[in-house]
Amino acid sequence: MTAVGRVLRKTKLDELPQFYDVLRGAMSLVGPRPEVPEYVAQWPDELRDEILSVRPGITDPASIRFRNEADELAAAEDPEKHYVEVLLPQKARLYAEYVRHRSFTGDLAILARTAVAVLRD
Repeated sequence: MTAVGRVLRKTKLDELPQFYDVLRGAMSLVGPRPEVPEYVAQWPDELRDEILSVRPGITDPASIRFRNEADELAAAEDPEKHYVEVLLPQKARLYAEYVRHRSFTGDLAILARTAVAVLRD
């Protein structure tokens, strides 16, 4: 990765194009992060429909919790296995919990926590 790429990734500026998707209505500011179909298929059946019932978002509680996911995966002996067996189940539970309890004020709180996390790094 280039030095510029590292800065863009660390500051999450590489996600700015997703604001276009928010403006066109394909995404929300807050909601479960979009996931590749291969991993969506591995979500527990009882959570999959619930998670997919809302538009994906740029940020959510799992994004904050796993802000440094790349570092965790880099330290894992088998990053793919670690993602599938450790991170993916936790993320699915956080996504479903978000969907069950989402609210306008909750979304504002998530946006604030995201801003603090980005500025803190």
